[in-house]
Parts: sequence; C-alpha cells; structure tokens
Amino acid sequence: MPAKWIRITGLIQLSGLAAMAPAAAASPGSALTRLDGPDHTFTSPDGQIVVEQYSKAIREDDLLYEFWAFDARHERGVLLNPGEDTDVAGYPAGFRFSPDSRWLVRMQKTGAGYHTLFLYRRNGSHFSSATPKPLGEMAWDYFFSQPLAKKMHRKSADRDSLDHAQVHLVKGLDDNYAAMGQHWPDSRYLVLSLSFDAQGEDRPLPWIEDWRCVFDTRTDRFSIPADLARHNAGTVSYPVPQRN
Repeated sequence: MPAKWIRITGLIQLSGLAAMAPAAAASPGSALTRLDGPDHTFTSPDGQIVVEQYSKAIREDDLLYEFWAFDARHERGVLLNPGEDTDVAGYPAGFRFSPDSRWLVRMQKTGAGYHTLFLYRRNGSHFSSATPKPLGEMAWDYFFSQPLAKKMHRKSADRDSLDHAQVHLVKGLDDNYAAMGQHWPDSRYLVLSLSFDAQGEDRPLPWIEDWRCVFDTRTDRFSIPADLARHNAGTVSYPVPQRN
C-alpha cells in the first residue's frame, strides 16, 4: 500500500520542548511499551544520544510506533515523529547515525514490500527534519526527473501505483562508503537504493531493482556519480513479451 505522507518540519530539543508539536512530553509515558533488544535501540557514535522505540495499540490489530531520542543519562527525551499515523509509523524502524553523529537516518517500513527514509539533522542537543518531506519521497522525485524514467514510460504522477516501492540506505555510511572505493568528506553523502516491481500491472512496464543515487547533505541535492551510473545500467528489468 502506498504510504500516506505528512511533512515534518521544525526543531526538536532534548530539553523536552519540541517545535514540531505544540507540546511534547519529556518521556513516552506509561501508555506505551518499549521495544527491548539491541535491534530496537540505537546510540550515536559520540555516545551522547540514544534512540528508542515504543508502541501502543490503536486498534485490535494495529500498533503505532513512536521514536524517541534521549540524552545519554536518559533524563530527557523528545518524540522524533509527532503526528504520524499507522500509514507511516505502523512498523518499527531502523536508525543509522553518520560517523560524526550529526545526521540520523530513519529506515522505515510502511507496508508489505514498501520502505522509505527520513533524515534528521542534529546540532548539539537539537534535532530537526533535514528535508521538507521524507528523504525517500525526494529520492523518487529525483528518479522521475531522470531520462531513464521517461524511457521506461514511468511518470511521477503514477508513483502511488508503483508496486513494492522501496528506498533504502546503502550499507557503508559508517565508514563514508570507503569499502565502496569512495573517498568522500566525512558524513557528507548518503547512498540510496530505489526499487519497485510490476507484479500488479495488467500491462507490465519496465521496473528497477537497486537503482542508486547519492544525496549531498550539504547542498540537499541528488546526483549519480560515474561508478553508480555504471551500476544503474544493470538495474532495469523489462517484461517478457507475450506471445500471441
């Protein structure tokens, strides 16, 4: 199911005051249940921030997840995703900090086979949404601006009908993608992977799997370096022509 997006802007302070919401509690409260285990808790490389996940029942079979950032002493926290419903936050998320602890990527499943990304900017004890809409949505904007999308007969207006649309953070942020042979400035670039398929289409059009681009956190722009362009050449699949 396509995700229902809401734009999240504003400044979050670990003092317990959040400009994203009229009033933000300093803790999740007793109505929420904390998700235990190392897969649900994330600590910044500098050790100053801990991200935890909580859930609460909305309906009989639905849970709403809240993502909270706390100071190292766990004395004060703030909600990172105020105002979201189960269309956006109906599943637990993964989180990845940049090596300098300045950027926080939220890796969010939104349905069976659907996935997107959110990017937060950290400045001391403050967090803010780093993009005017989810980073995953911006990545799709960039994809649809490329000549490849036109060649595939894919239009931006059709994005909500894409089957199993996913945007993932490519592994390697921890070392600034050095393992991929890159020599980029510390914590500046994010490599993203986009995929969708044509399973539900009556007349299947081409689709992509692991098409990649780079997001520059300094300029808020996307690009495709030469090595990724070579990789992307092999990411397009075409339907097998049907015999009459």
